[in-house]
Amino acid sequence: MAVKGEPSFRQSVDLMFNRAAALMDLSPGLEEKIRVCNSTYTVRFGVRLRGKIQTFTGYRSVHSEHMEPVKGGIRFAPSVNQDEVEALAALMTYKCALVETPFGGSKGGLCIDPRDYDEHEMELITRRFAYELIKRDLINPAQNVPAPDMGTGEREMAWIVDQYKRMNTTDINGAACVTGKPTNAGGIQGRTEATGRGIQFALREFFRHPDDVKVAGLFGSLDGKRIVVQGLGNVGYHAAHFLSTEDGAVITGVIERDGGLWNPNGINIQAVSDWMRAHGGVAGCPEGKHVADGAKLMEEACDILIPAAMEGVINLTNAKRIKAPVIIEAANGPITAGADEILRKKGTLIIPDLYANAGGVTVSYFEWVKNLSHIRFGRMQRRQEEGRHQLLIDELERLSADKGLGWTLSPGFKERYLRGAGELELVRSGLDDTMRAAYQSISSAWHSRNDVTDMRMAAYIVAIERVAASYRSKGL
Repeated sequence: MAVKGEPSFRQSVDLMFNRAAALMDLSPGLEEKIRVCNSTYTVRFGVRLRGKIQTFTGYRSVHSEHMEPVKGGIRFAPSVNQDEVEALAALMTYKCALVETPFGGSKGGLCIDPRDYDEHEMELITRRFAYELIKRDLINPAQNVPAPDMGTGEREMAWIVDQYKRMNTTDINGAACVTGKPTNAGGIQGRTEATGRGIQFALREFFRHPDDVKVAGLFGSLDGKRIVVQGLGNVGYHAAHFLSTEDGAVITGVIERDGGLWNPNGINIQAVSDWMRAHGGVAGCPEGKHVADGAKLMEEACDILIPAAMEGVINLTNAKRIKAPVIIEAANGPITAGADEILRKKGTLIIPDLYANAGGVTVSYFEWVKNLSHIRFGRMQRRQEEGRHQLLIDELERLSADKGLGWTLSPGFKERYLRGAGELELVRSGLDDTMRAAYQSISSAWHSRNDVTDMRMAAYIVAIERVAASYRSKGL
């Protein structure tokens, strides 16, 4: 979203990088090497559709190869352009470094509106785009590993991995060329929910730090906190659903393409999602009052605002009217550089995108490891865990009976304790651990020095230092 008087998305990312780098002891050459985008490949290809050839433009940008493979989603949207793809690739570099996934940063995009084509046509287009990237090693399990992004999902990833295997018939690790696949095509349980689940884990960890919560003027836990969600796609839906059903948060506002819903008593996210699938939007949904200009709901009073759709939705035109004391960036770059400065001066606490929405790439990492190891998580140890737990339960019950103690285990405890961890439980555990550790590294950088004024600056410092350490180890 271009806003008059503001830098582009790519320039905004660089400005945020520069704020942090100015406080670091980096040589000018190394700082420049980390900041710049290494390469961007532009492809224009034709596909015969409806009796004529249509030409499409796509991109794959590689920001940093301090670690390989590089990682980053593929976006299908009519707004896709080189500037956006390079900005997203840069964010992927810093995001991967922050949560310690061993990838460099990359991103891809195809300038297309998927709603204009049927499923068969989308398959032809996706396979041809994949072909153009695969033959240049811009999709490869050891070099460049895409994932879903806006406008893409499991379906597109399944087509891409099949295309890769057709072109590389002897690559035993071919399934690892993309992540975000269906589970029956080498995917991993928990990947679809991963980014939204990561938002939940990030907020949980934030509320475990009372001093940080106090900075935002809040207190207590997530229970009862009022939340407005902008964008009810995959990320926004899962974040809102988990926060409301598992943490007691109250979703008071939902913003979508055709307006917004407002209900101070709380919105049932599942009901809204079901309505949207049936009707194509939120208009008419009985869960709340429909507001034609949905973006105005971002300016309503709430405790937490979750922008979960496009970049640049909070900008110079509306930043001064944002009332939420906490904004967690579920989308990439939803706050422009200009708006970021306004909000910081107002005292708004921003949990930045390179941390907040890293759940997707974290679980993508788990999927990539699963594909390379050729075995699902939990397969080797689950029943052994259950057997060991059963020994303990049997011994407790024997002692109770022999000693006549008369006590019994709490209802449901035995079943919960005996159940060994399967793939989904292990994925969620790994994601929770990752989000906790990354938050703690940000909080430490934030509070350990007076010149680090906000969480975004702290997150960039942690990420840049890790990228710099990797380059130094290569002799740069």
